[in-house]
Amino acid sequence: MNTILISVISFGAIGLLLAIILVIGYKKLTVEVDEKEASLREVLPGANCGACGYPGCDAYAQAVSKGESAPNLCSVGGEEVAFKIGKILGISIEAKTPPVAFLKCKGSASIAKRFADYQGIETCQAAVFAKGGNKGCEYGCLGLADCERACPFNAISMKDDLPYVDREKCTGCGVCVEVCPKNLFELIDRDKKVYLSCVSLDKGKEVKDVCKKGCFACSICVRACPYDALKMVNNLPVMDVSKCTDCGICYAKCPTDSYVDFAQPRPVAYINVGCDGCHECSKVCQFKAIEGKEGEIHKIIPDKCVGCEECVKACPLKIIEMKVLKQLKEVA
Repeated sequence: MNTILISVISFGAIGLLLAIILVIGYKKLTVEVDEKEASLREVLPGANCGACGYPGCDAYAQAVSKGESAPNLCSVGGEEVAFKIGKILGISIEAKTPPVAFLKCKGSASIAKRFADYQGIETCQAAVFAKGGNKGCEYGCLGLADCERACPFNAISMKDDLPYVDREKCTGCGVCVEVCPKNLFELIDRDKKVYLSCVSLDKGKEVKDVCKKGCFACSICVRACPYDALKMVNNLPVMDVSKCTDCGICYAKCPTDSYVDFAQPRPVAYINVGCDGCHECSKVCQFKAIEGKEGEIHKIIPDKCVGCEECVKACPLKIIEMKVLKQLKEVA
């Protein structure tokens, strides 16, 4: 009987000791929840895309609550989330316009040549190890859809073996930039209209032999740019975005259609009543889209006008405006 009693007391004492240890451990190890951080985490979308520069929404919420990060970096949540974060922090926050992913290649299946059939694992990463893939252009997109599968917002779809970005769905998270083994994606300003869609460092016949829309370093765009925004570097026109006005002249002049112009279709110029024939508009037009001799009333040739607006800027009387074709027909 004494043995049983001793055993019960011993087990009870051990249980009590363990309970005391657990209580002490709980109090010592418990991390106090920051209510502000919890509130921030609740309003974040939970995409964990990394566009804010942090590995996930939890880490970003923690950084914002501690004042270690800007509160307007959530590109997925946009203006709505920025407003909610501002309310939690008690400050006014202006939503930051997220960048958008841009593919620097136009080498689709119908545009770029393949030199062999690829029979390996259907991923771009795997194809790169197989002699860089099967494309004639060593710089071009392999078209095996790694970016499409990786995009957490279904903003990329494959067409003719080339990924196309849905700019409405793209949040600028940068996942496609990370997964592309050819480094063909770039995050650009969402308001940017004109950009070169080629990264080939080859020139002349080397490019022409493998891609119909590859830049072959002719330098026409560099010479045509009225703002000195393009410079040839390693056989490729490099754009100084701070100088570029998105006039679209480089796009219109490019003989291989290597540029992308998100402003297409552009409106065309129209000369209103009051032209004194000063000829200033004709001097800046690189497309011979303005007819009329000096001293005579000038007229725009719509079929030749590319909508660059250089004539609008040059007109001293400010009587030239941009109109869509429908408006021009109504005027005519």
